[in-house]
Amino acid sequence: MTDPDRSKWLHDEISPDLAQLHSIKRVIYSGRTKFQSIDIVDTGSFGICLILDGKIQSSERDEFIYHEALVHPPLIAHPNPQKVFIAGGGEGATLREVLAHSTVEKVIMVDIDQEVVDICHRFLPSFHQNSFNDRRVQLYFTDARKYLEECRELFDVIIIDLADPLAGGPAYLLYTQESYQVVKKRLDPNGIMSVQAEPTSIITWQAFTAIVNTLKTVFPVVSPYQTYIAAFVDTWGFVCASFKLDPKKLSPKEIDRRLRARLSKKLKFYDGLTHQALFTLPKHLRHQIAITRKVVTDKRPIFTY
Repeated sequence: MTDPDRSKWLHDEISPDLAQLHSIKRVIYSGRTKFQSIDIVDTGSFGICLILDGKIQSSERDEFIYHEALVHPPLIAHPNPQKVFIAGGGEGATLREVLAHSTVEKVIMVDIDQEVVDICHRFLPSFHQNSFNDRRVQLYFTDARKYLEECRELFDVIIIDLADPLAGGPAYLLYTQESYQVVKKRLDPNGIMSVQAEPTSIITWQAFTAIVNTLKTVFPVVSPYQTYIAAFVDTWGFVCASFKLDPKKLSPKEIDRRLRARLSKKLKFYDGLTHQALFTLPKHLRHQIAITRKVVTDKRPIFTY
């Protein structure tokens, strides 16, 4: 490994008032697709990072935290998840975690940007770990909401792993009430969904609380949770939503039992005690969720920076 060139820095803007600098060891790939810019950079801080539209999406050092937090709570909450739908997840790490569940028989993954998936397939093998080639996977390149609108299949678990809802970006209309209503129609009555729901820190929680409130207008059971993602410089929010499954009702002992019975590998982040911590939100965040009235719609979308 060569020492990083201290004249080269990745400038990652968290908000208009906060930025993080990462030393760059080498640029592995840099380009632009039909939908967004994509960079894969080896940094001194977090190793190899996937960057879309200037925002870090995954880092080699801590992507396991994000992807285990997004995937395993809903799959473990379901008594027997067999059919899973993934919206987004271009680097293949969400798919990797889903396929670790022995009960899963079929996964449909839909990403709008084939170039991103192809580039990640080529340059990020440690992220996807050959998951794109699993016989259980069907991969489609189109708008995930459009696919679900036209689909007649029901899924046990739907995982929404999209880029941030940026103005002019490809994902913002998948964070709306109308989009979640489409998801609801494609869930089995015993099904559950999860979504990455933006940061939860004291200066950036507006999108998270709006997403939680929007899901509450669609689903009877909505369970928000969070964990710290160092590469994002923030606590990061997620939400599970369903007709009747509530991940918070599972004991650590039961979660660990299900993990032992179902998983083909050992996890690095998620277990029963971690699950309990994820869903234990601090008082100030619970208060913000309680007082939020904003509902995100197609006509009134929410944008992050």
